[in-house]
Order: sequence, then C-alpha cells, then structure tokens
Amino acid sequence: MQIETAPIVLFVYNRPWHTRQTLEALARNELTAQSVLYIYADGPKENADEKISEQIKKTRELIRSRQWCKEVIIYEKENNSGLANSIIAGVTEIVNRHGKIIVLEDDLIVSPYFLQYMNDGLKVYENETGVISIHAYNYPVNIKGLPETFFIKGADCWGWATWVNRWNLFEKDAEKLLKEIESKHLQFEFDIQNSYPYTQMLKDQVGNKIDSWAIRWYASAFLKNKYTLYPNISIVNNIGMDGTGTHGSSIGNFRNNKWNNSRRINIVYTDKIENNNLVLSRWKNYHRQNNKGIRRRSASTIQKLKFITSRVFRRNRNIKEI
Repeated sequence: MQIETAPIVLFVYNRPWHTRQTLEALARNELTAQSVLYIYADGPKENADEKISEQIKKTRELIRSRQWCKEVIIYEKENNSGLANSIIAGVTEIVNRHGKIIVLEDDLIVSPYFLQYMNDGLKVYENETGVISIHAYNYPVNIKGLPETFFIKGADCWGWATWVNRWNLFEKDAEKLLKEIESKHLQFEFDIQNSYPYTQMLKDQVGNKIDSWAIRWYASAFLKNKYTLYPNISIVNNIGMDGTGTHGSSIGNFRNNKWNNSRRINIVYTDKIENNNLVLSRWKNYHRQNNKGIRRRSASTIQKLKFITSRVFRRNRNIKEI
C-alpha cells in the first residue's frame, strides 16, 4: 500500500565501510521503495592527508553505487563544514522543503521496521505539538514493565524524526540555553537527576570545547517542555564505537547488543504526553552505574563521554564534534 513517507537524510564523511552497513540496512526496509533519500557528503578539511582524502572518495563512490531508495539525491561539499554545521543546515533545508524528516548518520544500522516506526510516529503525533521528535534508540536497560513506546522530555539523536514546526524550536545559541537552565535552576532535572553531565556539555559548547548540535537540540526541547517518543527496545544499533573514530572506545557503555532487529514496534496514540518515571529511574541508575564519579571529572574528561548523540571526538577530525 502506498503511504506518504517522510524524506530520509543521511550525513556521511569518510567511513565507507560504516556507510555501506548503514545503507544496506536501510535498503532492507520495505518503505525504502516509497522514500526519497538525501545524502549530504561533507568535504575534506584544509590540508587533509592522502588517507582521509581517499576515504572520502571511497565514501562518495559508495553512495552513488546503488539506488538505495526510490530516489537518491546527493549533495557533495567541496570543503569541510563539520558535523554540527552539516546537520543543522541539512536538516533545516530538507525539513523546510518537506515539512517532516527522518535523520540518520553514517554508522547507524537500522531495523527492517525502522522506517515504518518513524513514519507511523510522524503521522500519529503530527498534530500533537507537545511531541518534538520520534526516536529509535533506548539505553540498554531492563524493559520489564515498560510500555512498547514512552515519552521523555527533551530530544535525542540516534535515528530520529521531526516536523518543521518542531525543528523551528531549535536554538543555536548555547549560551542563551545555558543561562535559562541556570536561571530556572533546572540543572538537576536536565542532568537526569544529576546522573549525567549534560549541563557541563552545554558549558563546553559555550566555551568552544566541543561543537555539538545535539546538546543544543536536547536543551531546546527540554526548555520548551517538549517530549520525544522512544521504543522500549532500540531499533537502531551504532557500529561507530569500534575505534575508527577518535576516542570511540570511551562511549562503549551506550552500545546496545540486544537491540530489536526483528520485530515491528506498534505506536498507539495517547494524549498522556509526559515523562515515564519508571524509564527515568532506570536511565538514572544506568548512568550512575556506568559513570561513577562523573561529577568529579574534569571538563576535558567529560568531553570524552558520549552525549545522547553519537559523535564525540569522532571521525578523526581536529574539531571535537557531536
């Protein structure tokens, strides 16, 4: 049956093997035959060495090697924009054009039911402005007693979808976001009851120690009291934590080996859009167990920890990006 599908946007750079796994997994989704795929390929940095340049070339050859979806539209940049700038600009361009969007990066393997889940979520909650996004990842916590889908305040970034009127809430000014969180004394809640240093990451963004679109997306949604829909078990698996990106091993706690690659997630509408407190409790305990002593760590060490997004210090770039 023909349904109205959201465009998919994929951001790639210089990892052809990872990109192939992402595209092949995406192609196994039924709805790829009805979907448009936009691929943004970032360009080389100034004075990029021969190895990086060759990897960029191979990545670009790969994305053109097959008709991965019904239609594939490729944008290849001559120069390097950086991950954060690429995602902000690319998402803005495509969501403004189509009204809704599904976003992937080049090291995410998705379930065969990923597109069905994303498009269902976009349709079911299209008119619920309290819902800012649909997300595919959940931490590897105990799912006993959890509903098939649930809400948590904020936004997320490992395989996600949104609408133009929600993306318009994105605030690029990290200093403005930080000041509002601090003036309203929201650090405890923002840091998931003091279990993870998101406030510190926002401070690092203000101080130009990291360049993260995702911490700003999370903070923007959080401050507007908007919620993201999650599955009780991940339908996406990150394969980028294999040492190919700088400091990749430091985010291994977020690897979810028991992700759902075989079962469809059913989304049933509810107007009860609020935090699932059981999930929050399990997230808090999970973070505290894996990040003991985090409040005593320096900013430079905290930067090495994975935010809710996929990329800290990744892709062998000089600028630390998320």
